[in-house]
Amino acid sequence: MRDDNDAAALRARHAGVTLPSEFGAGPSAPATPRRAPSRTPAAAFDVCHVGVVLRAVLFVHGVVAIGTVFGAPSVDAWLGRVAIGASVALPALVLWLLVVCACRNLLARLTMALQWSAVIVLGAASAGAAALLALSLHGEAAFEWTGPALAGGAVAAAIFAWLDLRAKAQFPADTTARLAELQSRIRPHFLFNTLNTALTLVRLDPARAEGVLEDLAELFRVAISDNAESVTLDEEVALAQRYLDIEQVRFGSRLHVNWELDPEAGRARVPPLLLQPLVENAVRHGIEPSPDGGVIRIRTRVKLGRAVVSIANSVPDEASRPGSGMALKNVKERLRLLHDVAAQFETRRDFDVFRVQIVVPL
Repeated sequence: MRDDNDAAALRARHAGVTLPSEFGAGPSAPATPRRAPSRTPAAAFDVCHVGVVLRAVLFVHGVVAIGTVFGAPSVDAWLGRVAIGASVALPALVLWLLVVCACRNLLARLTMALQWSAVIVLGAASAGAAALLALSLHGEAAFEWTGPALAGGAVAAAIFAWLDLRAKAQFPADTTARLAELQSRIRPHFLFNTLNTALTLVRLDPARAEGVLEDLAELFRVAISDNAESVTLDEEVALAQRYLDIEQVRFGSRLHVNWELDPEAGRARVPPLLLQPLVENAVRHGIEPSPDGGVIRIRTRVKLGRAVVSIANSVPDEASRPGSGMALKNVKERLRLLHDVAAQFETRRDFDVFRVQIVVPL
């Protein structure tokens, strides 16, 4: 009877003290709306990515081509105007991108009005400087600098508007989106299974039960904390190890995990909670439906100056229930938002093995 009372007291203590202190208000507490950011996210000024540069170059070329087609008497005359316009627009664009990239931390600390003003002024100054340079090279007033300066400011505003929308896509705008994101990260039945496992271990192996609850608390701490733009691959590996430690308790000898980690790859920057959904996917579709269990292999390495992450899991002979693929789509989209075309995400199935490979810059 005393043991039952102690167990009940332990469960009450976890329910009444630990969980509220870890997660804040209970389920019935109203959600506090997140305030809209008073300034543009810092990611909007990260114009150093190859993908951003390529898109900006194509956009400027398009603007020059469309702007010079009006009034051109012939195709040859139009192509000549495009060449002259590009000789000003491309150096101006490169100068603007370099300045914004170098000053991105300073620009991110300004108010929104000052951010827009700075971006437009820099665009106008870059275009004006490029026009004056072209004028000095031609040796005659082939064109004035005021027109290109005004056009440069307008183009800079258009590019920054796109970068602003692109950066804000990384951050949920309201509580509903935030809760949906949390739900997709850690499935409810994983929480129930983990708590049931911990309750079973409380009397049989209290130390192990404490370890399971600590791992679970760390997973939820990361899941409900404010979104960081990026974390290191080492941090993601540590979190994935905690998740698999929990599942190891539940599946026992059915789950075999092999790690092959390169310390040099650990400094790569990746979106938060990148690996946990992937290893959870491997457990759900590779280990859980198989009576004999299976193997999950996680490998990190450096190749050609980039970090490569490979996750492979065995697949049972009988196909398990098909998934929606939301976890894979979510990871791919967040990689694209952080690294643009510099990141790669590939999935494939080789007979009885499902593989995921991620490549990110160091």
